[in-house]
Amino acid sequence: MADAGVPHGHETRAVLAAARAWLQELAEEGVEAVPAPYGSVEAPAAECDAAPRPAPLAAPRHAGLLDSPAWGADPSLDDVREALGACTRCRLSEGRTQLVFGDGNPEAELLFVGEGPGEQEDLRGLPFVGRAGELLTQMIEKGLGIPRSAVYICNIVKCRPPGNRTPQADEVATCSPFLDGQIDAVKPRVIVALGKPATSLLLGRAVAITRVRGTWHEYRGIPLMPTYHPAFVLRQYTAENRRKVWEDLKAALARARGESPG
Repeated sequence: MADAGVPHGHETRAVLAAARAWLQELAEEGVEAVPAPYGSVEAPAAECDAAPRPAPLAAPRHAGLLDSPAWGADPSLDDVREALGACTRCRLSEGRTQLVFGDGNPEAELLFVGEGPGEQEDLRGLPFVGRAGELLTQMIEKGLGIPRSAVYICNIVKCRPPGNRTPQADEVATCSPFLDGQIDAVKPRVIVALGKPATSLLLGRAVAITRVRGTWHEYRGIPLMPTYHPAFVLRQYTAENRRKVWEDLKAALARARGESPG
């Protein structure tokens, strides 16, 4: 007689398939480890081998912070940056070298939103200046034929998460009013979400980037195009992945300019 505590073959296969799908999504975002939720206690020894659960990626909007943003209805980027200040609103501030606010044209047609600063970004205080940033710059300048300085680039959190882990829900909620302020200031014609965390936040739900990339959505009335994060493209540097991102960016620029993607 089979042990009631042991799943049947088809159940085991279903569990393994779900685990593989989750790991693939994490790999797309460059996540090498998923930490325990902040403030949690160590699991009992019998549970240590259980698969970790990811923190929610679609954080609640604003979470009670900045209910009346200091910058008003029509801010400038300087207004938002001044309100952010030397931010210590969440735990990410404890390990940062410096804040990484954003970079680019304050009146850009395209606004790119990534996940969070990495090591080079933390050191230099600018978004997307490491290897992934170099690839993003090539996509913009060689692919779209416009200078990087013509677009605006920022992240959903402004401080580097430890070990480049995915930002946790409360960290994202703390920073999201400032992202909204940046969007309000730039007033882009199109937003490009780079990778799963940025897309999940802007769509208000956890998504699989492989399923939503290349499809049009909206964020606060602005057309939103999700695509792969350049870090994923670097790891999976295939002609197919490069083609998909190229098509997404071409479609985004065409829509921003009121043109056919061709």
